[in-house]
Amino acid sequence: MRKIILICSIFLLNLFGSNMKDIYLAGGCFWGVEGYFKQLIGVKNTEVGYANGSTDDTSYKELSKTGHAETLHLIYDESVISLDEILRHYFRIIDPTSLNKQGNDVGTQYRVGIYTIDEASLEFAKNFIKNEQKNYTKPIVVEVMELKNFINAEEYHQDYLDKNPNGYCHVDLSLAKVPLKKLNLEDELSPLAYKVMKENGTEPPFSSEFDKHFKKGIYVDKISKKPLFSSSDKFDAGCGWPSFSKPIGEITTQTDLSHGMVRQEVRSPSSNSHLGHVFDDGPKELGGLRYCINGVALEFIPFEKMDELGYSFYKKFVK
Repeated sequence: MRKIILICSIFLLNLFGSNMKDIYLAGGCFWGVEGYFKQLIGVKNTEVGYANGSTDDTSYKELSKTGHAETLHLIYDESVISLDEILRHYFRIIDPTSLNKQGNDVGTQYRVGIYTIDEASLEFAKNFIKNEQKNYTKPIVVEVMELKNFINAEEYHQDYLDKNPNGYCHVDLSLAKVPLKKLNLEDELSPLAYKVMKENGTEPPFSSEFDKHFKKGIYVDKISKKPLFSSSDKFDAGCGWPSFSKPIGEITTQTDLSHGMVRQEVRSPSSNSHLGHVFDDGPKELGGLRYCINGVALEFIPFEKMDELGYSFYKKFVK
């Protein structure tokens, strides 16, 4: 059964593109879980079904006998939404300390679980639960394990709330439109980081820990945690600020006329923050550009931590 699941998953992932990953989430009645996750940007496909029971076949009426959990299978673009973000959304709509009960629904089919088909996602989910436990006084009962089987639910269960807008739902679907965390940036960032990122300031040259930093990994936006640059594209420009030949994540540029100069400002759209400037005096063999970035706007993710922290997709950019 697991071999069949893997073949189907590979087919779907290839259909949607190379950035796609999948995860299986049990969170009580799957109508609401699907209705919530369908709204998230980066989620490309959803289907509901029954997972990790004692048999390779079941139906809605047989769940109490076969031990399957009502489960959402979702395919997501990991370059748009990370597994960390997906699991944080998941924890927003479940009670992770409630055993075999979510909302008004009671039974083993309504248990909470995270099921994976790859080792990296499994380890990430285990670490996520371990870290989340610190926020709860009761034990977290979310089971985290390899997916053993998954049977598609009957057609009338698929996209149920689209077909029945007034149908039963234990999930507050409006939460999907609320950002996961509204940062109080002045509390979250150092005074210098806030000045640079939100007031278009500049850190003193040669002051950043990343100026002469050449460890293997990626650099992410300090606020949004979205990937920006790879260590493979970093070079010592001698200017006193971390320099890169090209980005690996989404950035924007705009004309900056401040200080009596004409420059191209580099910004991170994911947090609407100032990063630095780009110049055309970079090494020709690297493309000729120099992204001169304030180190205080960056956070470094070591290569060996990228799987654990949900950045597996970006490992291909690190040589």
